[in-house]
Amino acid sequence: MIVTLKSHTMTALIDSIGAQLISLKSGSGTEYIWQRDPAHWKSCSPLLFPTVGNCRDGKYTLNGKIYTIPKHGFCRNADFTVSVLSEQEASFTLTDSPETRASYPFAFQLKLTYTLTGDGLQLHYTVTNPDTKPMYYQLGAHPGFNCPLQSGERFEDYVLEFEQEETAGYHSYDLNRMEFNMNSYTPILDHAAVIPLTHELFANDAIFFTDLRSKKVALKNPATGYGVEVSYPDFATVAFWTAAATKAPFLCVEPWNGSAIRSDEDDNFLNRHFLQKLEGEASKEYRIEIKKISQQL
Repeated sequence: MIVTLKSHTMTALIDSIGAQLISLKSGSGTEYIWQRDPAHWKSCSPLLFPTVGNCRDGKYTLNGKIYTIPKHGFCRNADFTVSVLSEQEASFTLTDSPETRASYPFAFQLKLTYTLTGDGLQLHYTVTNPDTKPMYYQLGAHPGFNCPLQSGERFEDYVLEFEQEETAGYHSYDLNRMEFNMNSYTPILDHAAVIPLTHELFANDAIFFTDLRSKKVALKNPATGYGVEVSYPDFATVAFWTAAATKAPFLCVEPWNGSAIRSDEDDNFLNRHFLQKLEGEASKEYRIEIKKISQQL
């Protein structure tokens, strides 16, 4: 089921399969979301839960038992229950089932609410633990944005601009070992806020930042000022990715609580970094906001 949210200035389309944002357009027709060309990447904005990225060999252990789980968890193929609250807001809910418990042995309710604003879209995640025992999970977003946004532009015309100056670097993904190499650290920001984009930056897959202070980043063309801004106040880390081998015309901005398996982690799920813990009969909320930059787009 495709749900349409519409205002004077923005239109969003969300697929109940995966609760995936498949389109976000301005009133003038500018499409911000990557349109799932399988020549580069067949997805566009998967919801990552209860794992972010891959586990080692697709498996993890918990309380002495081995579980098999797909990359990024099981949400991308799940059909969420839809409740349309208004023309500009809709909620998508997934609860545990025998199928989910085979790979993730916890009771849960996961709700993602999309709300249109005057210049963008708010994403509000609510994780609920209906059980009496603690629940552990990772949560992340993976929206892909068209880059460039306008004809005649290049990927290299765009930059990432953080909300404040940073002195930080990133960890690279090891494609041979299929894990983030935490012994590899590449400094890239030295009292600076801007990273110029090149496809070569992503030659080893995603780049993963664990030490940024900023909770907001803009993907924009500094020559025109056009672009998109992503705020992620409730997420500990952020990663960026594109399909570099095919020089894909998109960039993913990925706020994460968790990550793919790291070189400094074993296979015990409870030892994952940035793992979220939710006590019994409790809920926790997380927010992301996407805003267009420049009212002309």
